[in-house]
Amino acid sequence: MIIAITLAVVVALMLAARAWLHRRLAAPRVPVTTTPEALGLVGQAVQIPTARGKWLSAWLLDGDPQRGRVVLCHGWGVNRCALVPLARPLQALGWQVLMFDVRNHGESDSDTFSSMPRFAEDIDAALAWLQARTEDGAGPMVVAGHSVGAAATLLAASRRNDLAGVISLAGFVHPGVMMRRWLAARGIPLMPLGFLILRYVEHVIGYRFEAIAPVNVIRAIRCPVLIAHGRSDRVIPPQDAEALAAAADPNQIELVWLRGGHDLSAELADQWPRLSGFLSRLDPVSQAARPA
Repeated sequence: MIIAITLAVVVALMLAARAWLHRRLAAPRVPVTTTPEALGLVGQAVQIPTARGKWLSAWLLDGDPQRGRVVLCHGWGVNRCALVPLARPLQALGWQVLMFDVRNHGESDSDTFSSMPRFAEDIDAALAWLQARTEDGAGPMVVAGHSVGAAATLLAASRRNDLAGVISLAGFVHPGVMMRRWLAARGIPLMPLGFLILRYVEHVIGYRFEAIAPVNVIRAIRCPVLIAHGRSDRVIPPQDAEALAAAADPNQIELVWLRGGHDLSAELADQWPRLSGFLSRLDPVSQAARPA
């Protein structure tokens, strides 16, 4: 009887701890309450199929596919509007822009959990959708992301051979490092509780952190990569950008420092000549190429 009660208490505590962890790690949903026109953009709302039978809400902004196409991926707990400061100059440059909400964000479908690999799945879905609507001979295809979206962009790009370029904005170096920062900020000791949490998160997302870490996958990217990072970023320190650049192919990497912190919206305009210069040097990749 005592053993049965003890086991019941242990199971109850484990379930409570699991529920607490899932709540703490869940991304807050910020609804989209505006339109492209209200933001000074020209485009239309579209729906994109993604993994697990889910749908992504997106805006397809008017542009010339022959000039270039870019898919934008936001970060954790925000929505597509977070990248409007990048979308505006891209549209002004004449590029076709697809900006979407990942699952569990904005107006997109809910799913069981969010993770960097699932961000990457949604990036792949957005790229496939845009490519299917583009004729042969179109301009370069580029993907850009911010924060977790940047890490997912690097992961998705490392598995593909059909991209002309990648832009990583305020990306982190390693999910394990990010999780350790998260634990430390909440006063959770690494041993033994933190270690168990890290292993549990790996189990839930279906990947070891080492296998998906941006610092480990960036070398596999076959196209030019631009890393932009705020010098005063306190969410993801500038050292992460330096480590990513050091791990990349030196012939394919460009590192741009921005003023300000993690939210780069105001600072992007200052370095837009560098970003637009990067885009102007990209060459189209045949649509016959497919994810590796």
